[in-house]
Amino acid sequence: MVSLIITIFAITFVTSLVSWIGQAVLLEFVYNLYLRAFDPSGSSKRRKLQTEILQKKAELLQTSAQDEFAKWAKLRRSVDKSLTDLNKLNGETAANKAAFSLKFNSVIWFMTTGVQFVVGWWYRKSPVFYLPPGWFGPLEWWFALPFAPKGSVSVGVFQMACKRFLKIGERVVKDVYQKYHSEPRKGTDSPTPSKVVEKEL
Repeated sequence: MVSLIITIFAITFVTSLVSWIGQAVLLEFVYNLYLRAFDPSGSSKRRKLQTEILQKKAELLQTSAQDEFAKWAKLRRSVDKSLTDLNKLNGETAANKAAFSLKFNSVIWFMTTGVQFVVGWWYRKSPVFYLPPGWFGPLEWWFALPFAPKGSVSVGVFQMACKRFLKIGERVVKDVYQKYHSEPRKGTDSPTPSKVVEKEL
């Protein structure tokens, strides 16, 4: 029974954590780790190519198309080829990221929503814990919905309670964080006119 309580709370906490951080933020973070671990040459190649393009463009701007046409034309062709290579590399990266994103979102869905459904269905008739007899009167049947024994708390109801608890906790943390950062700290004076001028300069 205790293990079931911990399992349900852990699953609900992970789901809430994903929601707090944001799935897009997690995707970027995990994808960057994936590139560093499995494709470090791709990122370095892209950065090297971008640097080369900037250098060649700067040299091209300093070269006269009339006085040094041969050199200018050679630089122009080199810049165009590098841009084509970069666009091709970016296209491959975008395709790889789209495929990675599909797999990542599938894993996240299974670890959160999917696991909640599986646990809720598997333990649909199991009580998470029993309520003290007579404490909630006729409401006892509601805590047992849909299939748990009367007088107990079902998995579905306990999941709802965990979500509500974590939602309140999130709100409290945000309020404390905003209050802490909105209050002026001790020892900080309001900026004097001289400091404002120095900042503007």
